[in-house]
Parts: sequence; structure tokens; C-alpha cells
Amino acid sequence: MARSTPNDIVSQTWTRELAPPAAIPSSAEVVIIGGGIVGIATAWFLAKQGTSVVVCEKGHIAGEQSGRNWGWVRQQGRDAREMPMIVESLRIWRQLGEEIGEDVGFRQHGILYLIDDDAKAERYAAWARFAEDFDIGTRLIERNELGHHVRGADADWRGALYTPTDGRAEPHKASPALARAVARRGGGVLTGCAVRGVETTGGRVSAVVTEHGTIRTSTVLCAAGAWTSMFCRSLGIRVPQLRVRGTVARTGPAEAVCEGAMSDRHIALRRRLDGGYTVASGSIIDHPVTPSTFRFGAQFARALMNDARSMRLSLGHEFFDELATPRTWSLDAESPFEQCRVLNPKPNPKVLRNIRTRLDRTFPRLAKIPIVESWAGMIETTPDVVPVIDEAAQLPGFYIATGFSGHGFGIGPGAGKAIAGLITGHDVGIPLREFRLSRFS
Repeated sequence: MARSTPNDIVSQTWTRELAPPAAIPSSAEVVIIGGGIVGIATAWFLAKQGTSVVVCEKGHIAGEQSGRNWGWVRQQGRDAREMPMIVESLRIWRQLGEEIGEDVGFRQHGILYLIDDDAKAERYAAWARFAEDFDIGTRLIERNELGHHVRGADADWRGALYTPTDGRAEPHKASPALARAVARRGGGVLTGCAVRGVETTGGRVSAVVTEHGTIRTSTVLCAAGAWTSMFCRSLGIRVPQLRVRGTVARTGPAEAVCEGAMSDRHIALRRRLDGGYTVASGSIIDHPVTPSTFRFGAQFARALMNDARSMRLSLGHEFFDELATPRTWSLDAESPFEQCRVLNPKPNPKVLRNIRTRLDRTFPRLAKIPIVESWAGMIETTPDVVPVIDEAAQLPGFYIATGFSGHGFGIGPGAGKAIAGLITGHDVGIPLREFRLSRFS
């Protein structure tokens, strides 16, 4: 008899008991701060080439946004700068499960962006023309073809932008599986192990100081997601970064209205391996205002204006939590990263109600399907919604990978390969010049 899916199948990723290390290594060639998809994927490619690497995660592997995202693995709609990386990432995703010997949930079923007005039709048509150079199969679908991909919808869509080579995977499965593969390759993966800071010798990185002791290293990668800007600020490195709260829900098993993933201006959903759907709002951007909003506001002005209609601002405990956080701290006492092991925001109830309403209106067949689990995550974003991947100019040996702006899960394996190449000096064929931190100077 088949086992039913636990109601906390997603949230148990970050609610289980913390597992701190019994001991830590005295040294490593590379230390990675952060156990999300980007940090773990980088560790995987470093370990494969024989580089000694240790990942230090203050909480759980994929405990924050890497385990809370929509699970989309998409090339469609990407910024031009990201295309070589995401194309390579899809190639990696297709063979990753077989290579590491665990199912990460990847399935290639394509992604649809539904069209409901002329402006969107023109924008998607332009992106389809742009995508021709990358041979990923993107095309526009007419209204009469939609029925082959989406069933039972009560919506007046004119057509869709469709990329059949895109896919989906399970966030709560992928990064933990890859972390186990890193360990089997000889890499270190330490959870419950916060990095408090970095030591330097002669002006360059010489060690990291963790809550469990010091690890000597010449190279550090900060891939700490929403914590990156704060960590870098303690080192005198300015990384413009804001947080957006994403509220997501999971339904119980339901009939197949869409085998892959799709979104319109109201609702976004993807099919899950357990037979249900991961669902989210297609338009609401939820930003809790913090002191960083004012510190970096001028650089984010264009992005905020572009999303003004969908932006929802709120002032709450996040503002005062950040206000109370010191700019620097002692490395021989408890740090802010130990005081908050997992950034675990509550789902926005208004967004959850909106998701339920829009799902029922769009797919009446799903109106009686229960929402069995909901959660939220803090997405870190940059002013141009494109990541930073760079070595800090003022601190040789300190690398930064952040600002994936909600797109990091799908592009994570490709980013990991590119970052490993950057750190070791190997050209892996993925250009990184456009991801330099200095573009925000």
C-alpha cells in the first residue's frame, strides 16, 4: 500500500532538530558559507575535481529559500546575461539524479507563460526571437493548442510562451541529495555551524571563524542568500541587496491540469511528484521594509517602479530586527547567525487567500482540493534582479555569490559549476563578467 505524503513534507526540511558537527576540519582549500543550492552545487563541482571543500551552514541544508522556492527549472524569460549559465544548468539537471544516485525530482515537462493581453504577447514574442540563438525550443503557442498543455482552465488566454526543454524539480529533495553526494566525494558538509567571520593575513583571507572553531583556508565563498549583504557589511564590503517575502502553498493530490509549470498574472503552479501542485501568486511582490530599504533604495528605484502595481510594502518586526543587528561583532562570542538559525517568515495570509481564490477561479476542477501545507521564504534580490558572482576587490580570496532574485534554484547547478571554475581558475565556458559586484559601484 502506497504511503501518503506527510503534511509537513516541505517544512520538515527546516523544522527538524539541528545537527551540529561533532568536530570540524582544521583546514580546507575552500570554505563555503551557506548550504543552499548555489553553495552546495559549488561544493559538488569542487569536490569532483579533487579540491578539499567544507560547507558551513548555520541551520539546515536548504533550510531557507533553496528549500522553499517554486521548484521551477527554467530558461524561459531569463535575462540575457544568465542564458549561458541556465542552458548549462539544464544540461546538468537532466543527468544529476543518475550521477549522484538519488532522485532530485527533476522532470522535463516544459514551462508556459500564459498570454492575456497585447503587451504581453509582444513581449513574449520578442523573447522567443531572442531565444532562437540558444536553440532551446521556445515558441509561441496559439489559443487552439493550449488544450494539449493545460486542461480544465476557465480563463480567456490568447496563447502562451512555451519552452519544452524547461522542467521542474523538488526543492526539499534536491539540495540535501546533492549535499550527501558532496560528502561521498570527500567534501565536508557541516550543519549547525555558523561562520562568525573571516581572519586575514597580509591583506587576504587566511581562515574562517565558526562557532565550533577556526578553519584555515585561503578561499572563502559567501553564498549565504538573504544573509550575504549583512555578512559582507561586517567585512567592509558593500553588497546592495533587499529581501522579498515569497508565500507558497502545496495542495493535496489532484488531477493533472498541467504536467509541467505555468503562470499567468494571477496564479503560478507546477505539478509535484506527489501528485499535488505547488501554487503561488503570479503578481504579488511582498517586501517588508527594513533599514536596508533606505540604505539601498536609490539603486532599487527602477526595479521598485517597474513592479509598483504588484508591490506590497509592510512595516513590522523585520525593520526592528535589522535595526537592532550590529554592523560588526566579536568573533569569540555568539553572533547574529547563531541567534537566528533559520530565517523563517510566516506566510502572508492575504496572499494565501489570493492563491486559493485564483486557483479555484482558474481551475474549477481543483476547487475542492485542499491546501495541505503553506510556507514563506525570504528571497534576496539585487537592483537589476541578476546575481552577483565575483571576488571582492578589497579582500583577495573572498568570493561572493548572491542576489539570485528567486531564480537561483533552477540556475544553481550551472552557477555552481561556473563559481567552481572561477575559484580554481578553470575556464568552464560560462562567462561571468556581467555578474561583477562593481556594476553597482
